[in-house]
Amino acid sequence: MRFSVLASGSSGNAVVVEAGSACVLLDCGLSYRQLRERMEPLGVTPQRIQAVFISHEHDDHVCGLDVFLRRHNVPVLATAGTAAALSSARVADTLVSGREVHVGDLTVLPVATSHDAAESVGFVVEHDGCRAGVVTDTGVLTELLIERLSGCHALMLECNHDPDLLRYGPYPWPLKQRIASRTGHLSNEQACAGLDRLAHGGLEVVVGMHLSRENNRPEMVRRDLARTLSGGHVHIDVADQDRPVAVEVRGPGRREG
Repeated sequence: MRFSVLASGSSGNAVVVEAGSACVLLDCGLSYRQLRERMEPLGVTPQRIQAVFISHEHDDHVCGLDVFLRRHNVPVLATAGTAAALSSARVADTLVSGREVHVGDLTVLPVATSHDAAESVGFVVEHDGCRAGVVTDTGVLTELLIERLSGCHALMLECNHDPDLLRYGPYPWPLKQRIASRTGHLSNEQACAGLDRLAHGGLEVVVGMHLSRENNRPEMVRRDLARTLSGGHVHIDVADQDRPVAVEVRGPGRREG
């Protein structure tokens, strides 16, 4: 499988997943022009997208959806709560946490997250024995999330903020409380604590996602992730708001030496 994180952060989110004959989009929080321009160097076109999966209704995850759908008649999949909040969007099917959806050769499992949205989810995607988790916008890694993410060969995991940068940063106190709450966003420390439980010999790739521009630094995320995964052979990357990041996941028995 190949994951192309076109953008990740509070200004927009979109991830292209390719596996076998399938090509889907996880969230559509970029303008159509930005989507097309960021797909092009990766050899992807909007015409290849077969379905759009929406994690939740916040603008940074859906602001480009209506224009995309005017140009491409593809199904949109979201939970019932998210669908109700997206009154202007066409939702072809309803996602239910724990119920798999199949698009071509790809299996997508939505998993409930803890966020201040109507009914937010993350995703575990699987193809031919290869599993990867994509989880942003959750205030905590619940036991359900840990269970569903166990055994993944790639983890794209929110590392939104450093607690000290958030605490002493410029945000107003109510916003700081929201971000640090159980329905806010994962800190680097929380992500690493979860990663410590999820790391295993088959883990190939970890990507830090949804970094705050004001309350985090890419070098801090890389340092913390590397410290947690010390001694392993895991590729570490950090998603960006302004540049696409592409990673390939081979899965069991396919790793190169």
